[in-house]
Amino acid sequence: MDSCPRDQRWGRWRGRPATTKSPLTTTGSVELYPAVDIEGGRVVRAHGPVAQPLAALAEFTRAGARWIHLVDMDRAYGRQDNHELIGAVLKAAEVRVQVGGGLFRELDIEQMFTLGATRVVIGPRGAVDNGLVARLVARHGAPRLAVGIDAKGGRVAPRGTVDILELTARELATRVAGLGIRTIIYNEVTRDGKLTGPDIDGATKIASLGVDVIVSGGVGSLDDLRAARGAGLAGVCVGRALYEGKFTIAEALACLS
Repeated sequence: MDSCPRDQRWGRWRGRPATTKSPLTTTGSVELYPAVDIEGGRVVRAHGPVAQPLAALAEFTRAGARWIHLVDMDRAYGRQDNHELIGAVLKAAEVRVQVGGGLFRELDIEQMFTLGATRVVIGPRGAVDNGLVARLVARHGAPRLAVGIDAKGGRVAPRGTVDILELTARELATRVAGLGIRTIIYNEVTRDGKLTGPDIDGATKIASLGVDVIVSGGVGSLDDLRAARGAGLAGVCVGRALYEGKFTIAEALACLS
């Protein structure tokens, strides 16, 4: 029987009490990653109190999220970085936090671990550096790392640039998997923030390599979560759909379990 709610309205985010951080283990279900994208010190596409990153963290935690997907959009687009705010969020977090956004330099990646990130997402500009990826896997272990692959038309298109590489998303995933990476965050950039549905087909092609794939970009409905679950993906990042009340954390967790 499908436990995923189908016709429930957006309700309060508050749900079960926050739990403490736990080891990086699989739950046997598709993991939900509520996205907290920070730009100019505020949460992108959020309104009211949850436009403050610490408030968004608290609300998602109270609602029962086990992970937070924290992204520094300013760093991703080469404007500045929000490392002090990122550090404050990580210090306050009672759940696991996956941090990304323009992280392709070794020093910046190490800084995120120092600040307390559970998992750090190596951006595509860093992922093409085999030596960097190999060093990070050796130092931190595969469970604490992911590679973010931004793609456009199947080819790697790093966020914050106008570049579209000759390298396909699957080719990059194959390369980093060979270096020990076991988690890929796949985002079709043309769908990002559109609520039109993520690129499940593209994510599934990468998952066929035997890696865990977290799909991101475009999630707009519970049907999108069902599709990710049906495809056997490891996780789903959701941002705008939560902030605009398309569904609740509780509904999403029920859908993905």
